[in-house]
Amino acid sequence: MSLDFESIRAAHERIHAHIHRTAVLTSSRLDEANGASLFFKCENFQKVGAFKARGATNAVFSLDDATARRGVATHSSGNHGTALARAAKLRGIPAHIVMPLNSATVKVRAVERYGAQIIFCEPNDAVRQAACADVIAKTGATLIHSFENEDVMAGQGTAAVELLEDVPNLDLGMCPIGGGGLLSGTAVAAKSMRPKIKVIAAEPEKADDAAQSFRAGRLIHTEKKFTIADGLRTNVGAPTFAIIQRYVDDIVTVSEEAIISAMRTIWETMKIIVEPSAAVPYAAIVENKIDVRGKRVAIILTGGNVDLDALPWMRETGIVKA
Repeated sequence: MSLDFESIRAAHERIHAHIHRTAVLTSSRLDEANGASLFFKCENFQKVGAFKARGATNAVFSLDDATARRGVATHSSGNHGTALARAAKLRGIPAHIVMPLNSATVKVRAVERYGAQIIFCEPNDAVRQAACADVIAKTGATLIHSFENEDVMAGQGTAAVELLEDVPNLDLGMCPIGGGGLLSGTAVAAKSMRPKIKVIAAEPEKADDAAQSFRAGRLIHTEKKFTIADGLRTNVGAPTFAIIQRYVDDIVTVSEEAIISAMRTIWETMKIIVEPSAAVPYAAIVENKIDVRGKRVAIILTGGNVDLDALPWMRETGIVKA
């Protein structure tokens, strides 16, 4: 894997016309509560409502014309599938998205809106991968993996490039980790632009394979339990883990209660919608897993695609729909 800063810079040039340069927001109330200067990179305002638009767009527009004409394929129950469908539509090529039968209706509709072909399958990783391989064999489409793809990682790293261009003298950069594509791109970009910056990732305690792997110095895959941060249930990949070992300073874990509390705090204080996965880094600050006092801290809010009929605090308090 040869992900480097030059490839991230090239990705930014390639995709800038197809994505938003998202805002960086601050909150004096959250700064005071945590004794730090916090800068929130709002990828919840991104195309398709998540940072995934960056990586998918870079991967699709990196293909040569002959390869692109055969289309692209992936397996995804969420934002990557939507992002790939959109990128393929922008380039005018076919997209085949394998989705589990239990995918959220809102996510299925999002993929459909961009004209992709959806192939439904049973909700387990082995079946998803087999179904995707079958589609590729039949169509000649190119697999665009959600994180084990260098062009995807480079695209995700463009969020950190914008962040460090917009906010000088950061001490710490934070993002959540699932498969590790965003963290890989973020870490390479951040350390290249500001070598002394610390890069720390956060994940749910119930999906802590990345933290376990980081501590052990070897890849450990775990059976994932339920977590409200469903976008982070994926095990970290081997290509991304190699980059993480080289560039990342720490990976911490947070409780489900802290994720819900952080998500609600961001909604109520900053008046923006973020999904549970996006709230995980701030949850790490809330639970004092990271010392941020006196520091300038950047947090990538990864997305804002939420099922408004199933908000976690509504379930907690017993509030139900009429």
